[in-house]
Amino acid sequence: MADIRRRAALSNALAQEILAAATKAAAELGIPSSIAVVDESGHLNAFTRMDGAALPTIEVAQDKAYTAAGFGFPTDVWHDIIKNDEPLAAGAPTGIRRLIVFGGGLPIKVDGEIIGGVGVSGGHWSDDIKIAQAGLAVLG
Repeated sequence: MADIRRRAALSNALAQEILAAATKAAAELGIPSSIAVVDESGHLNAFTRMDGAALPTIEVAQDKAYTAAGFGFPTDVWHDIIKNDEPLAAGAPTGIRRLIVFGGGLPIKVDGEIIGGVGVSGGHWSDDIKIAQAGLAVLG
């Protein structure tokens, strides 16, 4: 059929590898975190909440991964998009459900194609980015 799209998909095995690498990085940094890996449609594939990670980090990590997968770019890019656009800055963070506009969410890309997203919440957003990047390092 000509009207069928085919997309690369994130396997659970790869999601678990990303999760394990990110969890290891968070432990090495001493930052108890929640870490979420979602597929290309933003559905949760793998998740952990490390001992000591605050309860709200559960939702924030998942929303960071969802935002990164859905838009195809890191969540911290949103800050630059909205900072000089008053109507967008006022409406996007509260009007777009699950949108996160600070760092810690990265898209997962293979051969230029988005196959998912990883989101980390537990430390400062700059540390969350480092932990997410460590997870993506398994891609090579």
